[in-house]
Amino acid sequence: MKQILIISGKGGTGKTVVTASFAVLAKNKVMVDADVDAANLYLLLDPEIKSTNAYIGSKSAFIDEEKCIGCGKCEQICRFDAISPVRDKTPKVSDSCLEQPISNGVYYIDKFACEGCGACRVVCPKDAVTLNEEETGKWFVSDTKYGPFVHAKLGIAQENSGKLVSVIREKAKVLAIEKNADYIIIDGPPGIGCPVIASLNGIDMAIVVTEPSLSGIHDMQRVIGVAQHFGVDTKVIINKYDINLENTNAIKEICKDNKVEVLGQLPFSDKVPQAIVKGVPIIEFCNDQIAQDIINVWEQIK
Repeated sequence: MKQILIISGKGGTGKTVVTASFAVLAKNKVMVDADVDAANLYLLLDPEIKSTNAYIGSKSAFIDEEKCIGCGKCEQICRFDAISPVRDKTPKVSDSCLEQPISNGVYYIDKFACEGCGACRVVCPKDAVTLNEEETGKWFVSDTKYGPFVHAKLGIAQENSGKLVSVIREKAKVLAIEKNADYIIIDGPPGIGCPVIASLNGIDMAIVVTEPSLSGIHDMQRVIGVAQHFGVDTKVIINKYDINLENTNAIKEICKDNKVEVLGQLPFSDKVPQAIVKGVPIIEFCNDQIAQDIINVWEQIK
């Protein structure tokens, strides 16, 4: 079983369009959308959700007002300014916004500012602070006409997206073993942050989809550097190569200097947005040059 990750360094390069096409072309595979902050592969795969699972991604502190003596040690230790005396709460905020009813001398914790570090729990002399697990998103196992699909949705303004990527990748691996799949095809997140690093862990090949723009070149170099740092076999696809041939040639030179193979270059095509509007992968939507070029790239990957 081979795990293939499609990444981009930046958003908008066409990564998901390419991934959806690979999902059509690859036989006996499991698909994963590791862009948990803004998942969109499902728009092209039309999944039927079979199971929904809670993602416990963090903890938040809670103060028991019956035990709290108002010593203020928790407020002093909190570097996130998440703890304040209830008496300082302005009258404009309703009691329902607090972690416990208003009472003089009692401290409350703003759950939106709390990072769940537990420092307040350590210094509390009366053991009045507890850490409660927080559901920060959901992950799903779905069926599509192309095969099993594992994806997720992180909650608004929630963190630990890298951990959620690891959760769904592990589930996809279990499914792939059960199915005796040949491939796990992963639509990676943009950028070079924690979710990208979690996506790169243990894969067989990273394919960077870039575009011939200055930002595309810059971010391609950054993500290639991250992938090579972890010893991952890295390839490049140049999307919309014909919108700026000078920059396309610059990408090829950079790849040559970094010993990164360019698998292929895809032309600009107005059929791509039309396929997205229809909600189908581009190689099912048309038989234009871009579809043939994607097929040729997949043959090289195999």
